[in-house]
Amino acid sequence: MISPGSGLPGLFPRPFELGLERLRKEFALEPVEYPSTRRMGATPQERADDIHAAFADRDIKAVIASIGGDDQITVLPLLDRELIRANPKPFFGMSDNTNLLMYLRNTGIVGYHGATVMTALGRPVAMDELTAESLRAALFASGEYELKPAGRWGDVNRDWAEPATFDTEPETKPGSGWTWVNPDRVAEGRSWGGCLEILGWLLMADREISHDLPEYDGGVLLLETSEEMPSAAEVFRTLRNMGERGLLQRFSALLMGRAKTWSFEQPNSPEEAARYAAGQREAVLRAMQVYAPNTMIVFDVDFGHTDPQLVIPYGGIVRVDGPARRITVTY
Repeated sequence: MISPGSGLPGLFPRPFELGLERLRKEFALEPVEYPSTRRMGATPQERADDIHAAFADRDIKAVIASIGGDDQITVLPLLDRELIRANPKPFFGMSDNTNLLMYLRNTGIVGYHGATVMTALGRPVAMDELTAESLRAALFASGEYELKPAGRWGDVNRDWAEPATFDTEPETKPGSGWTWVNPDRVAEGRSWGGCLEILGWLLMADREISHDLPEYDGGVLLLETSEEMPSAAEVFRTLRNMGERGLLQRFSALLMGRAKTWSFEQPNSPEEAARYAAGQREAVLRAMQVYAPNTMIVFDVDFGHTDPQLVIPYGGIVRVDGPARRITVTY
């Protein structure tokens, strides 16, 4: 257990400890915490030290992030690539952990987008079945795994500081399935992408994103947005700039995570949430129409900041079968 982004387990221990309990009881794994896991304000060097220690320890079989954050980018320059390359192991995280997932991909290690401790494992009452099933497959199985649309999903949070939050399961609503664009082919390639806001920061810092654009040819682009709920204009501009750089044109398919439409700062009504999601979809379609009009797109795949949180290999093989309307990943 590490907190390469933020030490929120120190402020909100309940979901973190619930996640650790589930790892023990439901997955038969023994959690090991590193020094800065519960420390808010840990320095980039302290967090880098924890990453090094977790990867170098031969007894550690997988590394899982507690949660995301907003400054993991400052940790990347402090990492020892050769140490990590010499000790490959699966890392699970999303959101701000897009930084470390991309760093590992560039180091030759396939990571896993999803399954942070506080959000996925620490879900009140029980883990979502789709989250638990995909995490179990990623941890203990190998080979192809078919992703499934969520029958029910949610994005409304409750206060982790309130004990009553953990007495009932989160609010959910009926799923509407995936929406397909240009589903007339089969695309298969190594995944790349993550949280759109973090990708924008990495592009601005010119960090970990290759200038050798053919490296991305034929890959599958994963994109999703955070609880900060960027505007449709910001989403379009980020994608536009990726297109101007030549990135969007390289990928054979785009999986767009279901938009998170509610936050404590912006508690949208159902009608406002629907408008936000529709605006984001239109922004994505507008950018793709300009820069990559023939790319196959699948909207509302449950791998981002909403619940459930499907685990997708980052840098691993993803197969998007348009005619069959199927998405499979290889763990």
